[in-house]
Amino acid sequence: MIYFGNLKPKKGLIHINKDRCKGCSFCVEYCPRDVLVMSEEFNIKGYHPPKIVNADNCCYCQLCEAICPEFAIFVTLKEEEESEKEVSRP
Repeated sequence: MIYFGNLKPKKGLIHINKDRCKGCSFCVEYCPRDVLVMSEEFNIKGYHPPKIVNADNCCYCQLCEAICPEFAIFVTLKEEEESEKEVSRP
């Protein structure tokens, strides 16, 4: 049996620049965890951007980020975001 230490599954935080989105829905279609859906709202270009519905299911695969033709979505590692917040607190 192989021991890998205390491995934890990675969690991601998704950031969407709604006004860059052209509504192609690639991020929604290819997300392996169904984290995103297309919203009913319109952005400044008149497209429906995605919205996050299952944020806790994000496995930090970054597929949405890689597949977006407009670079309107990116993912950061949740642990890094939380540790930065703790450091910046007075």
